[in-house]
Order: sequence, then structure tokens, then C-alpha cells
Amino acid sequence: MTTNLSTLTNGLRVVTHEMPHLETVSLGAWVGVGARHDPAPQNGIAHFLEHMAFKGTTRRSAQDIAEEIESVGGDLNAATSLETTAYYARVLKGDESTAVEILADILQNSRFDAEELNREKDVILQEIAASRDCPDDVVYDLAQEAAYPGQPLGRTILGTPETVTAITADGLRAYLGSRYTSSCMVLSAAGCVDHGKVVQLAEDFFAGLECADGGAADEEEACYSGGVKASSRPYEQCHVLLGFEGPAYGRPGYFASQVLSGLLGGGMSSRLFQEAREKRGLCYSVYSSVCGLSDTGVMTVHAATGPELADELLGVLTDEIRRLAEDGPSCREVLRAKAQLKAGLMMGLESSGARAEQMARQLICHGRLMDKRELVAKVDAVMAEDVRELLGSMILGVPTVAVVGAGDRSQDHAQRASQLFRAAA
Repeated sequence: MTTNLSTLTNGLRVVTHEMPHLETVSLGAWVGVGARHDPAPQNGIAHFLEHMAFKGTTRRSAQDIAEEIESVGGDLNAATSLETTAYYARVLKGDESTAVEILADILQNSRFDAEELNREKDVILQEIAASRDCPDDVVYDLAQEAAYPGQPLGRTILGTPETVTAITADGLRAYLGSRYTSSCMVLSAAGCVDHGKVVQLAEDFFAGLECADGGAADEEEACYSGGVKASSRPYEQCHVLLGFEGPAYGRPGYFASQVLSGLLGGGMSSRLFQEAREKRGLCYSVYSSVCGLSDTGVMTVHAATGPELADELLGVLTDEIRRLAEDGPSCREVLRAKAQLKAGLMMGLESSGARAEQMARQLICHGRLMDKRELVAKVDAVMAEDVRELLGSMILGVPTVAVVGAGDRSQDHAQRASQLFRAAA
């Protein structure tokens, strides 16, 4: 299995990983532009553009796009995150040309028809409404707003009903033309694929991409603040989310934060799962995660419980985090967390879709590919003291606390949790 990287004359990077034992190919175009690059009055435009890319081009209607990819048994989809947007497909080997040609068409020749535009606005408004009905989504949105107030990272990926309604076809064209340039895009493919063939397809179908600088060149630098946010809307369960500023993905300490997240709330053997669920029965699940971006990062802990148990749960979470920061993890815990992290990395690479995404993200984020041996070495280099020092520095800062589901008591729960963390620091 080999990995190859080429750069076209217009700056588009083409990367492939050959997995000849497979019968399929996963491929896509990843763009180094996401929701954090939305201008405030156009909050949600990156996500809106992702939707509209499938709604017709100068050559194909929306139905034509769907029928053409499915006529070869393939599927086509897209996703918008804070810093990237991905348009990807999976097809049988030999059908790469169909997928690449459709991707090139929707990214260069979208029509943004007025009727389709208005129809898709209604679709996204329903998506926003559904998100507001989901306490898991609400608590994360509130946490982002608390962590990065008044900043692009503090706004939602979907946008608001007001900003989505105001988006125009001309606005979409301007955003596409200025942001979707070859310098910030990667065409990535993995599976039963030939590198030379994919490069030729890219030259044939992506030649029209602008070579000018674009993408995230003018993004606003993030400034983590932390704080408290709550919703008074009642739900069956009270969702609590606790966050701390962590390292950006390219900074020292990023892999230590991954190990820390694993041993704190990364599985059934983790400290929080054992203490909050297994010993006390306070929640069904509790887990931690790390979000590393280009210039900032956040480690979060999320759990849900009955509103009457929220204070007790928050106290347990605070105590465990403080204890870990003071005493540090055992070598056995660190080894277990590192084993989980490495296994997750290796298992993910067995999927052609995950492999294609990883290569694209590495090129966008780091400007180079990272060999799996390098990734494993970075994980292996993390020691128990690294984890203790990192968490100790995290809890010295202002925590982010979001609480949803306890009605009018949610704000009080959030304030008390913040006070507990500040006292622990």
C-alpha cells in the first residue's frame, strides 16, 4: 500500500493511498474553509453553500446529480465543520471518473437557482429547529458561545434563522469565488485507486479552479475566554458540559491532551465513567473529547443526568478533575489511554473513507502528510507528568460551563459548577 502526493500547476494538491485489496474508492475534495470564516452577517453561509452545491449546476439539475452518482452504485455527501468543508463520494473501483467529474462540477459550476435557494433555506431552517430541540446540540452551542464570546468560533455552524434567511445567490457566488481556490483545496482518494489516473482526472476537471490565495487567509484569531451559559428550557435530562482551554493541534501538548481526554473520560475504564456511572450511578454515560483547531483548542466533559442529580454529578466531576490535576495519573492509566488512542488511529486507517479524510486534513492543517509511525511516536512520547502539568495549567484558567435541561435551575447549576472549578484551581 503506497501513498502519493502531487501538486497541479494551479496549486491543487492531489493525494492518494492505494489499498488494492478493496473493491471501492473513497474520494473527496476538502476545502480549508469552514464556519469560523463566515462573516457575522452571513453566519451559516459555509454550511448553506455546502447544501446548495448539490442543487444544480450549469450542466446538471439536482436530480441529475443524484441519479448519476447512484447509477454507478455510489453515494455522495458533504459536511461543514469549524475550519473545513468536505465534499466526498464512495464508488466502486473503476468509477472514480464519475465521482471526480461530479465533484468538480458542483464546486465550480453551481447555479444557485432562486427557486432552489428559497427551498433550501426552508430545509436549513428546519435543521436549525431540529438542533434546538436536541439538548446535546444546544449544550455544545452554548459552550462554544461561552468559550469564544463575540467571535466566529462562538457562533453556530448552521447560522440563525435571521442570517440564513438573508443569504443571497450573489453572496454565495462571492463566497465561493473568493474562498474555494486551489491553494486551500485538497483532492484526496483512498482504496483501489491509481494515483496517476486521479491526477489526470484532477487535471481534466479541476483546471478551472482559481489559483489565487483564498480560503482562511484572513481569519480572525481565536481568543478563548471561558464563561457560563445556560438554557431555561426543561428537558427530561439535565445536560452538563465542562470545558477548558487546550492546545491547538500543531502546538506542544496536543497529544498529551488526547491522552488526558482518554484517561479522564475516554472509555469504560476511564476515571469519570468509573466514578460517576459505575460507583455512583449518576448518569448513563460520561465522556471527554478534545477539539484542536489551528490556533486554539478545548477539552470538554459531557454528561447527562436527572435535574435533581445535577449538583451531585457536577461535584463528582469537579473532584475527579481536581484529584487528577493534583496527583497526576498512574503510569498504568497513561499506558491504557495511549493504547486506546493508538488503536483508534490504526483502526481508523483501515477505512478508505477515514484514510482519505486524514490525508486531506493533514495537508490542510500541517501542510504535509504525517506517517503513522510519526503519529504513534508522538503518542508514545507522552508521559504521566506531561498529563498532570497540562491539566494543572488548564484548570488555572477560566472554565467553560454550559447546562441545559433543568429549567430555571440550569443557570444556578452552571454558576455553582464554575465556582467549584475556580475554587479547585
